[in-house]
Formats: sequence, C-alpha cells, structure tokens
Amino acid sequence: MTLKIPHNLRLLATFTTCYIIAAAISAKMTNNSEFVFYLGVMIVMITGAMFIHHRVRFPLHLLWCLSIWGLLHMIGGMVPVPDSWQTTGHISVVYSLWLIPNYLRYDQLIHAYGFGVTTWLCWECLSHIVKCYTDTNLAPTVGALTLCVFAGTGLGALNEVIEFMATLLFEETNVGDYNNMSWDLVFNLFGSIIVAVIIRRKKSADLRILTKIIT
Repeated sequence: MTLKIPHNLRLLATFTTCYIIAAAISAKMTNNSEFVFYLGVMIVMITGAMFIHHRVRFPLHLLWCLSIWGLLHMIGGMVPVPDSWQTTGHISVVYSLWLIPNYLRYDQLIHAYGFGVTTWLCWECLSHIVKCYTDTNLAPTVGALTLCVFAGTGLGALNEVIEFMATLLFEETNVGDYNNMSWDLVFNLFGSIIVAVIIRRKKSADLRILTKIIT
C-alpha cells in the first residue's frame, strides 16, 4: 500500500520533508538532542494537521503558512549567529537574536506569526464544524473570533509545556526563563488578535460582496 499525496500538496510535502531531513541531519551532526526532540514533536504535529486537513480541507495557503512556520522554527533553533551580534541567553542561535535591540527578538516574532497562523487554523476548524451541523457559513463575529483567539493562545500555552518538558529531559536547552516565557505568551496573544482582526475584516467584506450579488 502506497501513500498517495494529492497533486496540489506534492510541492508542499517535498518542501517540508526536505527541511525536516536537513534539520535532522544537522541536529545529529551537532549532537543537538533538544532539537531532535522538537523534530519528533513537529512530526507528530504535522501528522495531526494532515489528519484534520483530511476532514476539514484547509486552504492551501494556510498549509504553506504552517510549513513555513516549521522552517522558521528550525532556522531559529539550529542556525548559529556570530558572537558579535546582540543575542540573549547562552546559546548564540537565530532564536536568541535581537531584531530590534532590547525590544524585539526573532523568537518573539515567530511566536506571534506561528500562533497567529494557529488561530487561523482554529477558525477554519470552527467554520467547518458550524457548516457541517447547521449548513450555514460561520459569520466572523466577535464571539466566534474570541473563541479562536482563546484556542490559538491555548495551543501556545501547550507549546510552553512542551518546552518545559525539554528542560526536564535535557541538561542544556535554549529555553528561556520565566520572563522569556511570559513574553512568549504575550506575543502569542498579539499574533492571535492580529489574525482575528484580519479574518473579521476579510470575511465581513466577502459577506458584503456576496449579499450584493444575491440581492
């Protein structure tokens, strides 16, 4: 029995597989046990996302955004930066890099992006459920989008639990302190809210156009 990948997903699958293999080889060569662990978590997450996609049928651009998030995560944790660059923590990798010194780190930007995309995924799941049970399209109300923000930030909190597990499993990690974790959660929320606002504006505009066409 062979695994059949839909034609429109083959490029995405190839792209994702290539960077995972490259990251696995790099982690093995540098004895980076922490990121071997994260790769395992990532493979589980990809499997879960594709299982849900089989039922929900996510937009292709959402799947690409998820894959790009994974790539940015691999780059953040495994690509070293020069010692002369301003970083935080004791491991000089892209995740530790200050993009705007003392104001914005690469890690925080990726948290905002990643859990913004996760909030979008939650919106697609909720829309699918409503469509299945009521045969109506979910309106981008404040209440519905607030639920998606809560779901997205909840998954962000789960990510912090996974990082905490890494600190228990490995002697040396690049997981930050309580202050770092708190800022991660803040940027998770920020990204989720930004995406919720975008969904509300876009979907509301689409509904107005549809109403004009019908009437």
